[in-house]
Formats: sequence, structure tokens, C-alpha cells
Amino acid sequence: MPATDPSSAPERPSDEVIEALHKLVLESLDDDQAVDTISIPLAGKSSIADHMVIASGRSTRQVASMASKLAQRIKVETGRSARIEGLPNADWVLIDAGDVIVHLFRPEVRSFYNLERMWSFGDAPAAPATGPATAPATGTA
Repeated sequence: MPATDPSSAPERPSDEVIEALHKLVLESLDDDQAVDTISIPLAGKSSIADHMVIASGRSTRQVASMASKLAQRIKVETGRSARIEGLPNADWVLIDAGDVIVHLFRPEVRSFYNLERMWSFGDAPAAPATGPATAPATGTA
């Protein structure tokens, strides 16, 4: 069995590239009027991604639309294809963009699973995200 060459592993994108992807995700969700968008920093806490973004849509139609537009925008602006799960039902859609994981929910499904609590690591609550950068919520989405 051949040994795995560590130098052949895909190279991790730079912090600037990761932050640009994170900003793109937040801007897209803001443009599509996502509700209660939060961003949970995972860098140094989990190897799955550097950021987890959680947001709600008011209906399955809005959740599906936000997910499709976000995946398309990621493809156009980064050249990377995001993987999408859950689009047919659109109660909970997962978008894996590599260094940023996005969960889009209908409000009642989000409340049931409560991912924010699960991923808080006992630290301060996840930072609300409004617009292109994480910032305190202003009461609008």
C-alpha cells in the first residue's frame, strides 16, 4: 500500500481568502433578507471549517432561493463549487463551501435543532451577523 504524501494534500487557503468567502456568504444572505443570521468562529476549535453561519428564511421557498443563489454566487466569485444538502425539502439546507459551512433553516426547524447552542463551546454566544461582517445585531436582518 503506498504511503500518503503530506505534500500532496490540498493546500489550505490563506486567511484572506477564507475571510473573503465568509464576507461573501454574509453579504449574500443579507441581500436575500435572511433572518437572525449568526456566525460562529470555528478556527482552532474544529477542523471542519473556519466559520459556521446559521440563518433562517421565512418559508421553504425563501430558504431554497437563498441556498441556490448563495451556491451560484460562490461558484461565480470563487470558482469553487459548494456542496448542498436538503434543497428538495428546504426545511434545513446545508451548504458546504469548504472553509465556511452554512445552515439555512425555516424558523421552527432552527429552533428545534438549536445548533447555536450546540456549537457555542461554552464560550460567549455566537456573534450576530448583519451584512458583510460580523457585528452586533441592529434589529434588522
